[in-house]
Amino acid sequence: MRLPCRQLFLSARLSLSSIAVVRSFATSYCGRIVREDSTGRAIAVEIDPPDLVRDTRGYALPRRDLVCRVSRILQSPSTAKSDPFLALSDYLQTLTLTLTPSEVSEVLKALRNPEVAIEFFHFCTSLPGYRHDCFTYNRIFSIISKFGVDVGLVRRLLDEMEKEGVRGNISTINILISIFGGGDLGRCFELLKMWSLRFNGYTYKCLLQAYLRSHDVENAFKVYEEMRRKGYKLDIFGYNMLLDALAKADKVEQVHKVFADMKHKHCESDVYTYTILIRMAGKRGKTDEFLLYFHDMISKGCTPNLIAYNTMIQALAKNHMVDKIFFIFSKMIENDCRPNEFTYSVILDGLAGEGKISRIHEIVEISRKFISKSIHAYLVKTLSKLGHASEAHRLFCEMWNSHDRADREACLSMLETLCNAGKTLEAMDLLTKIHEKGLTADNIMYNLVLSALSKMNQISNVNALFEKMKNDGLSPDVFTYNILISSTGKAGQVDRALQLFEEMELNECKPDVVTYNSLINTLGKNGDLDEAHMRFKEMKERGLTPDVFTYSILIKCFGKSNSIEMACKLFDEMVLEGCAPNIVTYNILLDCLEKCGKTAEAFNIFATMKQHNLTPDAVTYAIIERLQSGCHRAVRVRKESPISGWVVSPLK
Repeated sequence: MRLPCRQLFLSARLSLSSIAVVRSFATSYCGRIVREDSTGRAIAVEIDPPDLVRDTRGYALPRRDLVCRVSRILQSPSTAKSDPFLALSDYLQTLTLTLTPSEVSEVLKALRNPEVAIEFFHFCTSLPGYRHDCFTYNRIFSIISKFGVDVGLVRRLLDEMEKEGVRGNISTINILISIFGGGDLGRCFELLKMWSLRFNGYTYKCLLQAYLRSHDVENAFKVYEEMRRKGYKLDIFGYNMLLDALAKADKVEQVHKVFADMKHKHCESDVYTYTILIRMAGKRGKTDEFLLYFHDMISKGCTPNLIAYNTMIQALAKNHMVDKIFFIFSKMIENDCRPNEFTYSVILDGLAGEGKISRIHEIVEISRKFISKSIHAYLVKTLSKLGHASEAHRLFCEMWNSHDRADREACLSMLETLCNAGKTLEAMDLLTKIHEKGLTADNIMYNLVLSALSKMNQISNVNALFEKMKNDGLSPDVFTYNILISSTGKAGQVDRALQLFEEMELNECKPDVVTYNSLINTLGKNGDLDEAHMRFKEMKERGLTPDVFTYSILIKCFGKSNSIEMACKLFDEMVLEGCAPNIVTYNILLDCLEKCGKTAEAFNIFATMKQHNLTPDAVTYAIIERLQSGCHRAVRVRKESPISGWVVSPLK
């Protein structure tokens, strides 16, 4: 298909003079004669449309139909499956024209895929008679900058640009400054000098932003002062960016100077300007200053947004102005500015710092129209984490009564808070009622309450809740069984612990190291050492690696049964297996050796412990004292200082 154009059909009777005019017209407007009669007279002339001629400066205007056609070929789904550039090459060969730089620039602008744009840019260099100019280079630089900077590619294109003798303009420099940032501005300055260009106002702005993005506040301020001397000024975005960087760098005097310049240049401060100033003054503890900024912001008609209110509340909280927090927060609600989690977080911190956390309910009441289930849940979780159980529970009850559906995370936090406070009955009650609010209790919730009951040795409640868990259709996991085996072990119910272990395996729930530790501890404490040792071997056969707790449990059990040789053997095995004994392990073995009268072995173990840089604790020293009292003729123990600790030395 040919490029759409206009054909001028001529009569065969045209005079020679008329034909000359036609030929001149066609040549002037990039046209050509497409049909002639047998005598050589033109009967049809193909000319470009009027909008495709050159402008008054001699530049060829882009042919819009050609630009659209090339763009469609490169972006067509059908050509994308094959080779769009092959299709483009075939199309261009059907034409007797060459793309101009302005048309290439327009095509680049239309392409949405940066990779295709870069490939098209390189493709154009293969076209006969085509040569990129400054504007096409600017266009490709802009595309690279917009879609992710490939600095290496930019440098290669710059080298190519210099090799081809293409001279850039100030727009080229501006784009390159934005690309290189503070990393390679030297190259930009070299090009500026080589091309004999001068900074304009936008160049200064690009340079300023480049320094600020690379956190070079010192150079950014120098650029600002230079552009100020030359009569240029920033827009409000530039001023705010500079103020923010200076404020974060604690350049207080410079912040005040720039803010004064804004007023002098008649650049009206906006809400972001005042937010920056309020944050800086609040951080420095200048209460009168940030209160004045907030008042000025309101008086000048700037409506505070969420960030401004949060910044103001944060400044008040930091400076212990709780009553002012309530005032500003009330104004925030009156102006229909919805608080977010950060707002409540700052208020909670402020109230907690002043010991007035109970006033959180006033905050909730003030913002009643904006309190959602998620905010309620956030407050419950935060108060629980901060250890304010009573306030968390009150808000949770309020949330429970205010919303049809409960929040899972809030319920989980409340369960944890109740369990930590020892209120296991309330936790069990919540667990049984949770379905009323559209939630289903899961294993995590059950395990949390079961663990709390186990720690309080409420074995009957543990068993009852476990049965309810199974009746509710939940399959106990390894954590559930670990809790149950441990709790039954503490209650001395060995048969029940073994039954749970077998049930666990029947339910295809694989025991882990913690499971075996709990079972071995239960068996060992109740005197069944053979079974405990058998389970220890079984554990290793299953590919589970015993940890320091496993060995410590067994050493303690064998030591208490006067099987000191077995205890020492397990200790040696532990070391050989690369499981480092901790202070508890050493204390257990020392205690066993002391009770069996093996004093020399005990002191050898003590010396080994010191060699491994383990610090003796009160239990260790108590054992050493007993050893000393039983063999004072052989050794002596003296205490040099509370800092250096005990020193054991033989008598001579």
